[in-house]
Amino acid sequence: MKSISKIYTFLVFLFLYAPILVLLLFSFNTTSSTSVFSGFSLQWYKSILEDKATLRALYNTLILAVSSSAVSTVLGTAAAVGIDKYKKGIARSSVMAVTNIPMMNPEIVTGVSMMLLFVFIGKLVNAESVLGFGTLLIAHVTFNLPYVILSVLPKLRQTDANLAEAAQDLGCRPASAFFKVVIPSIMPGIITGMIMAFTLSLDDFIISYFSSGPGFQTLPIAIFSMTKKRVKPDMYALSAIIFVSILILLILYNIAQQKSEEKVKTKKE
Repeated sequence: MKSISKIYTFLVFLFLYAPILVLLLFSFNTTSSTSVFSGFSLQWYKSILEDKATLRALYNTLILAVSSSAVSTVLGTAAAVGIDKYKKGIARSSVMAVTNIPMMNPEIVTGVSMMLLFVFIGKLVNAESVLGFGTLLIAHVTFNLPYVILSVLPKLRQTDANLAEAAQDLGCRPASAFFKVVIPSIMPGIITGMIMAFTLSLDDFIISYFSSGPGFQTLPIAIFSMTKKRVKPDMYALSAIIFVSILILLILYNIAQQKSEEKVKTKKE
């Protein structure tokens, strides 16, 4: 039975990661073929570093992802603290239902509705071109907020409600007690929410497509425009770089979280 479960687990992981492994392999191909590996070469990595348009789109994507994840982490953490103060009842259930709407709503509906809202506001203020970085940032913060809230709320529930009161009894002001006692205890949830918001913003296409203007193009939109012709192998190299970077980030975060948990266990013992 154990051998069957191991084989099943292996097949599941193979199904999930086989496309990524193929992408990594063909990013080192000497030719532009997507079916025959002719030899090992770094020419596509060199080519992507010389493509100014793609690098500009990557830069825009990173700026947007960092900005939206930072804003949504601050707002989401504050919202989670406020929701945690609600007692169980209709008010709490209603707030949680509204919070979950951006996650449950189809992206195409969210993207179109955001575009219509931005265009409507642009007409009210007589702006010729309202779509750009600002509208993209608002759109990304909107769909990132629920993930941050749902990452922070469990940590708040695990935190002793009397910690802040104890800190105030020892001389801390309410704001100081919150930042010195509550924030460190929920920091793993905050970091998890921030990383999730960053990766979701980095990956998003549909909402970005409807919320962006001609002056600000993200990498997914740039790649989509290339599919009308043929995606060059240098896109494999760029995708490989992004995948490896995110993988290293997650590994470092898991190592840091494991070390912090071991320190907490050591202190308790």
